[in-house]
Amino acid sequence: MILVTGGAGFIGSNFVLDWLAQNDEPVVNLDKLTYAGNLENLRSLDGDKRHLFVHGDIGDRDLVTRLLTEHKPRAVLNFAAESHVDRSILGPAEFVQTNVVGTLNLLESVRAYWSDLPAEDLAAFRFLHVSTDEVYGTLSATDPAFAETNRYEPNSPYSASKAASDHLVRAWHHTYGLPVLTTNCSNNYGPYHFPEKLIPLIIVNALAGKALPIYGDGQQIRDWLYVKDHCSAIRRVLEAGTLGETYNVGGWNEQANLDIVHTVCALLDELRPRADGKAYKDQITFVKDRPGHDRRYAIDARKLERELGWKPAETFETGIRKTVEWYLANAEWVAHVQSGAYRAWVDRQYTGRQAEGASA
Repeated sequence: MILVTGGAGFIGSNFVLDWLAQNDEPVVNLDKLTYAGNLENLRSLDGDKRHLFVHGDIGDRDLVTRLLTEHKPRAVLNFAAESHVDRSILGPAEFVQTNVVGTLNLLESVRAYWSDLPAEDLAAFRFLHVSTDEVYGTLSATDPAFAETNRYEPNSPYSASKAASDHLVRAWHHTYGLPVLTTNCSNNYGPYHFPEKLIPLIIVNALAGKALPIYGDGQQIRDWLYVKDHCSAIRRVLEAGTLGETYNVGGWNEQANLDIVHTVCALLDELRPRADGKAYKDQITFVKDRPGHDRRYAIDARKLERELGWKPAETFETGIRKTVEWYLANAEWVAHVQSGAYRAWVDRQYTGRQAEGASA
């Protein structure tokens, strides 16, 4: 049995689905079901006795303690986080509460459970914390990619809150001996991605005939990791990672945001052409950049390959095609997640950012 927190979110739900597709070890799935948590992601597991969903908060010590005591997991994997930079700029307190205070409470619940385990189970137990490359800050065009030895230089409330949670996890290992593992991933994309992030937002807006908003000049560079590759990396780290170590997970796919949008538009031109015969790229509109926007992220994932033999299975070309095809085939899922609250947030985020004459 394993306990997964945040298992109804984008990466967490993909992990749960992949985990149960790979083996029969049961999953207890704890999720608060905030705006990005979506039980529809897990609909294929309805009636599956290997999956137990629990609606709750990682900061609820009584609930987490009860789940640990009752189900006795051999590992806890923490995906639970507020994870969107733009939202953290508008409301940083919620990010500190979930990512910092929530992680603290989760660590304390897990530490109490772990310390009471029989010797054999205690030695085998693992706490795996899923984090982000954004804790390392930003890179220039010529800087080497982020390695695990890079110092932390977070530049947004989101990345600062994740950096704090990483430090807590490290401290609980070095102070209390808690058997922890940490992964820092690059930008994920793939199925079940909530349509506020770049790739799903572009797909959804393009099909709806709406503007495709691009921050600034669109030359912000990210390393893109197909979510199912990320899941396989986490399984490998859980299986064989060295206690107390951090492993960077990347896709070896550095691309500028504007190039990503052009690629998505070209795939939509091929797979779902506009009725008027025009190109989807005609809908691109540049908007005012967000405050403190990091220019470049890049992950050096050689440690994970060298020590644990992991490499991504997908190239960006294969992964992005699978992603676009998934969104085209799952219009009902998209419609359901686009609630009134989500639409209000998008309107708030992009209203007033239009830059005159910037359409491409």
